[in-house]
Amino acid sequence: MRYIIIGAGAVGGTVGGRLAEAGQEVVLVARGAHAAALKEGGLRLRVPQGELTQRLPVVGGPRELGVLRADDVLVLAVKTQDSEAALGTWGPAPVEGGGTAAERLPLVCAQNGVESQRLALRRFRQVYGVCVWLPSTHVEPGVVSAAGSPLTGILHLGRHPHGTDDTARRIAADLEKAHFEAPVVEDVARWQYAKLLSNLGNALEAVTGGLVGDPRAEALFARVRAEGAAVLDAAGIAHASPGEQRAVRGDKVTLVPLDGVPRGGGSSWQSLSRGAGTIEADYLNGEIVLLGRLHGVPTPLNELLQRLANESARERKAPGALPVEELVRLADTVSG
Repeated sequence: MRYIIIGAGAVGGTVGGRLAEAGQEVVLVARGAHAAALKEGGLRLRVPQGELTQRLPVVGGPRELGVLRADDVLVLAVKTQDSEAALGTWGPAPVEGGGTAAERLPLVCAQNGVESQRLALRRFRQVYGVCVWLPSTHVEPGVVSAAGSPLTGILHLGRHPHGTDDTARRIAADLEKAHFEAPVVEDVARWQYAKLLSNLGNALEAVTGGLVGDPRAEALFARVRAEGAAVLDAAGIAHASPGEQRAVRGDKVTLVPLDGVPRGGGSSWQSLSRGAGTIEADYLNGEIVLLGRLHGVPTPLNELLQRLANESARERKAPGALPVEELVRLADTVSG
């Protein structure tokens, strides 16, 4: 199978780079300065084993590839706010032998949150969800860092809305050869919703600049996460428990300091750091807000973080523009 990585940033670049290292055929989809750097110098993937450079085909869209192959796998790794545009671009792309990508090719959503696979299922017949446990960073054009060891990440994989099949197992087998653990599960959404609760801290980390190691930020995150868990329970949405997640992950993905790579933050922190102008808070904290409104559960803390993250992105503020003590004050005010 050939893997077309739509969005070769932190997650997509790491998955694509590791697959290519393992001998798989990979095409990267990127734009702007990142695409230019990938074409000129290759994908520079910084991992605990050193810096790996992969010179891979780089395109901006399906027209540059011509007719897609029947054995192509589309891996959607853009931020969720960019999913609709990507789906609209790649869905109608023609495939050899007739038909379109939406009709014939598998689409794997390797993203935070749960919304993209729902958007994808409106267009694509074969949609796969992934619970992405993959600490990685992309803030410099052409460069992606992934500090996990001995595994680069753990990627639970399954059909959306549920089930497994041979395609999922083939994709998982390729990932297993590429420094990932890739359990194929019937209920991938259960793992994704558990990851969603963890990702509720992304906005907090982005606007204050940090999370781990600051007792005030950690205490606020515990409140934000508890609000999210209460919403999922009210909605009757199952999610893996923290204990179950720890048992699966163990010490398989331990962060190792990388030479020349400063410590950064998660995906939302990276969006502010790059001055992207958008952020995924609407599909993380905003997912909890939506479910809370549907099921009559107040979500003041997640509403606050959603609003502040979006404001920071629109105004292109750097990570950490809001002192944590000010965020705690605002949180105490809105939550009564």
